[in-house]
Amino acid sequence: MTQTKASVRVAAFARAALVAAVVIILDQVTKSLVRSNIAVGDQHKFLPGVTLVHDRNTGVAFTLFAGGGALVLAVTFAALALLIGYFATHPERALLWLPTGMLVGGAIGNLIDRIARGAVTDFIKLPHWPAFNVADMSITFGVLTLLWVLEGPRAKR
Repeated sequence: MTQTKASVRVAAFARAALVAAVVIILDQVTKSLVRSNIAVGDQHKFLPGVTLVHDRNTGVAFTLFAGGGALVLAVTFAALALLIGYFATHPERALLWLPTGMLVGGAIGNLIDRIARGAVTDFIKLPHWPAFNVADMSITFGVLTLLWVLEGPRAKR
């Protein structure tokens, strides 16, 4: 049975929305737990090489553009618009829904913090690495997955 273009589009958007929703929920639940249980600046050993902290990040990844406020929001919204625009014009592309959902979910998770609290809650600290959160992980793996989808072995077909 062949799928219509409309059904492929609906399925791709539904999958991306589900991934985004899971990321947002996991991100917000973990950040809420950290805000409720760890004072800003405190550190708690969790696993060897992993420390739980409570940091507030007003910038983007690695605290770049800290205090950027409106600029950070504008760049985030522009990047989201470009990604969603590309996805909307290529929903039939194999697995494109996965990185789209990961990137949208991660961006929205951090935007919720940025808008509601003025800073993003970061809480996972590795040695010699800035603190990060679930949304940051989703964005990082979303970018890697997007590159694989666009440039990997399947992309050459």
